[in-house]
Amino acid sequence: MQIVERVIDEVYILDLRGKLQAGEAADQLRTTVGALTDAGRTRILLNLGEVPQVDSTGLGEVVRCHTTVERKGGALKLVGVTKKVHDLLSITKLLTLFEIHQSEDEALRSF
Repeated sequence: MQIVERVIDEVYILDLRGKLQAGEAADQLRTTVGALTDAGRTRILLNLGEVPQVDSTGLGEVVRCHTTVERKGGALKLVGVTKKVHDLLSITKLLTLFEIHQSEDEALRSF
């Protein structure tokens, strides 16, 4: 998995590309979000538009990142959620945990 970091109006956008699964991908997400929150950057938008698959470890990592950011007084939101990932969030009853937006502009305005 690849993570490209961008900043718009003090919102840190992480464009994820590839499968979010156990191993390097989950570790990379944890490390990236951890570095941001340790630096006081707690307005984070995960762009999942190019994530075709998420396994249970990847999903757990997204939940952990969400919790970490909220504990630091910030917000982690999702954008570009594919139907497959949306269905997974629905099945696992995690849809209500995340604030999900249809477009990046809409998500940025929500911060």
